[in-house]
Amino acid sequence: MVKFLELAQFFERLEGTTSRLEMSQILYELFSKADKEEIDKVVYLTMGELVPSFRGLEFGVSEKLVMEALSKACGLKLSSIQKLYKDLGDVGKVALEVLKREGKGLSVSQVYEELYSIARAKGTLDKVMLLINLLRALSSVEAKFVVRIIVGNLRLGVGEATIIEALALLLGRREYKQMVERAYNLCSDLGLVAKTLAQKGLQGLAEFKIQPGYPIRMALAERVASAEELIRRLGKCAVEAKYDGFRLQIHKKGEEVYIYSRNLEPMTEMLPEIKQAITKIDADELIIEGEALAVNEQTGEFYPFQITIQRKRKYNIYEYSKEYPLKLFCFDLLYLNGEDYTTKAFIDRRKKLEDLITFGNTLELSELRIVQSAKEVEEFFEDAILRGLEGIMGKRLDAPYTAGSRNFNWVKLKRSYKGQLADTVDVVIVGYFYGRGARAELGIGALLTAVYDPSSDTFKTVSKVGSGFSEEEWISLKKMLDEIKLDHKHARVDSLITPDVWVEPKYVITVSADEITRSPLHTAGKTGDEPGYALRFPRAVGFVRLDKRPEDANTVEEILRMYQIQKRISVE
Repeated sequence: MVKFLELAQFFERLEGTTSRLEMSQILYELFSKADKEEIDKVVYLTMGELVPSFRGLEFGVSEKLVMEALSKACGLKLSSIQKLYKDLGDVGKVALEVLKREGKGLSVSQVYEELYSIARAKGTLDKVMLLINLLRALSSVEAKFVVRIIVGNLRLGVGEATIIEALALLLGRREYKQMVERAYNLCSDLGLVAKTLAQKGLQGLAEFKIQPGYPIRMALAERVASAEELIRRLGKCAVEAKYDGFRLQIHKKGEEVYIYSRNLEPMTEMLPEIKQAITKIDADELIIEGEALAVNEQTGEFYPFQITIQRKRKYNIYEYSKEYPLKLFCFDLLYLNGEDYTTKAFIDRRKKLEDLITFGNTLELSELRIVQSAKEVEEFFEDAILRGLEGIMGKRLDAPYTAGSRNFNWVKLKRSYKGQLADTVDVVIVGYFYGRGARAELGIGALLTAVYDPSSDTFKTVSKVGSGFSEEEWISLKKMLDEIKLDHKHARVDSLITPDVWVEPKYVITVSADEITRSPLHTAGKTGDEPGYALRFPRAVGFVRLDKRPEDANTVEEILRMYQIQKRISVE
């Protein structure tokens, strides 16, 4: 059994290193100490949560409330706590400074249960009282990490890939990483994977199965530049209309329905019409994927994405479902009545899906055609564009569903615009620069942004973004970023540029750009003395993408692919 003080000391070591390899070794040591009944809790706490994010459990405790609890727990005036927070900018450091005691030696499981009680408590007063009692039982270093977990800002720099690597080390070899990753892709719950590994070892991972209620990490598509390339890559294939809406994964288990977003957030209660429609499908257990769009019932036309996104809300859901009803275009079947369909060929999954989905007001099959020539692809593509759709998807007929993976089993062909990239790019903010000139008073003038490199679990810089936001958005953005600013470069950031302020890689923004160029200043795609790749004249499109995690940003490999596509388009 691990004491929480030991866990906090491991967290101190993780916070103090900038080496990803060292991080995986530290985590391996930590996980080795945990017994099979608590390893899932250790993993969750290391990720700064109590349960997987798709469970939707939130603490509902602000930094202001944490400071009130600290004030009562240590006997200092609230004004003194607030002044200290203003100086330090981190409630964890405030707790470390004001709680000068040794603690009661609580175990990880005991602290976990106390934190769970705080998250489940209904009223603010109950939450604060529970937190005060917990803080009084903790040492200063334990309290530092407890309050950080509560406010959602643990700051360890540990990513999912690093945890997966450490779990593979528990099996004795890094080569087992693929087995750990496969299990994670099928359930999106690293705590469950760790517990299965601890209790059943390699056999448990090998026998790991899909379970309705545990979202499968979604398969992703590569880009192609033309209809000719699509056919060259896939041969005879299926092409589908590409809709600009919410990608959803829907689970049915008996009478229960669970709906998850692209980044596996729970959305069941936000989408009552889809939930109701799914209950009518003749299946005891089911997992399907589809794209949901808001529809104008008078004209039958789709609303733009800006309208559809308004359905992602916690309040006035019923009114919005009447004003902007959704239609779900179902495009894949992953699981049915105990049978795993992800291993079956796409064409077989589609045929079974067609048997399940009957046309109605809410559920419909995605528009699909089997093609074998570039001319057929081009015709389908042009028709989709004329109808205001984003483009088309091409899918290999014999391909399985590759959970959590991006490859050429699925490809996308989107409309291109003369003089700029054919697609927008999702990037992660890793730092910002102070404002100059007209923006001097704002305190922020540009962002340092990066794309994700899954192979190293790092974020590599690709651009400085200084346009596209209004003055109000810049002010709001600075406030958000200052809440996650760091004293040093984050352990998962690879950058040759030093911004005025480093921040935790947390927020994703979408940018458009004129083109991708080679750049010696940026690390995306940089190898040895060769230059990296950068976005030329990037500008923000919309505000922060709160529906995306940093790992959902575009990848380095995608940037390289877009660069190649861009070169081909310019030649054509």
